[in-house]
Amino acid sequence: MDATPPFRSRIQLRWADIDANFHMRHSVYYDLGAMQRMEVLTALGVSLAYMRENSLGPVLLREECVFRREIKLEDEVWSEVLVSQLSRDHKRFSFEHRITKGDGTLCATLVVDGAWIDTRIRKMCMPPPFAREALDRIPRSEGFTWLEPKQPGASGST
Repeated sequence: MDATPPFRSRIQLRWADIDANFHMRHSVYYDLGAMQRMEVLTALGVSLAYMRENSLGPVLLREECVFRREIKLEDEVWSEVLVSQLSRDHKRFSFEHRITKGDGTLCATLVVDGAWIDTRIRKMCMPPPFAREALDRIPRSEGFTWLEPKQPGASGST
């Protein structure tokens, strides 16, 4: 593989990314995360063409951003992507994006929980071996955990 996966990327902000308070709009964080995840997957060979050929698609189940420091147009901004949770069969995953300024100041943490679906039958599926290996090549967060299967009939109450 020629390209080094963009696990850490410099973000070039645009005027359109700034809101009326002169800092980065909240929705830009989500857009940047989606773009970076697709860049990483593509660099690892799990491109849109690969997904189409294998009837495979990622779906988001939850997306959350915790904002810590504002980002202004003139700031140097970086985003790092890590896998924070993964089911052992790789059907379900969680990515963590750490968005920082050039000096290392943590500005936001974006977490997305998702799963793979078979795009023909629209059901959750285990990805092919190549895609599982690609997920295993993405760095894991410091607090990485394995997602354990849900127990039948478990409701969380006693």
